[in-house]
Amino acid sequence: MIGRAHEREFEEFVRTSADGLVRTAYLLCGDAGHAEDLVQVTLLRTARRWRTARRNPRAYARRVLVNLTRDRWRNLARRPREAPLDADVPLLDEDGDHDALITAVRDLPHGQRAVVALRFLDGLSVEETAAALGCSTGTVKSQTHRALASLRRALTPTGGATS
Repeated sequence: MIGRAHEREFEEFVRTSADGLVRTAYLLCGDAGHAEDLVQVTLLRTARRWRTARRNPRAYARRVLVNLTRDRWRNLARRPREAPLDADVPLLDEDGDHDALITAVRDLPHGQRAVVALRFLDGLSVEETAAALGCSTGTVKSQTHRALASLRRALTPTGGATS
């Protein structure tokens, strides 16, 4: 774990980053309980490697979180399908109806959902997103393009037709 010298630094990181990590995890996995569990494991792994992670702890934690989410999706493919519980998780500001947006994001393929969460919720650049996902910037750009096109179709009342 971390030594006393870095304990306060890690606690400050947790204080300022935990909520954002939970929101990201929720968008990545679609289940509030699993999101919280994934963030707990993420923080534990970040604490264990704090000497390395402390240089850029948000990026390190995001990478761990994305990898844990990928592992979860792989494991789910091997098990019977889970039925997620509906829970009120405050993801976005309260102004406006976000149910349609959350549903549309949940319906995206995992790679596109990860890009949307990291780019638009966490505010990462293309390069930072690529580093977090372990892919090229071109992949991030194409996944972003596809995700936004799918979201536009899903959220446009006329089914995506424009005037």
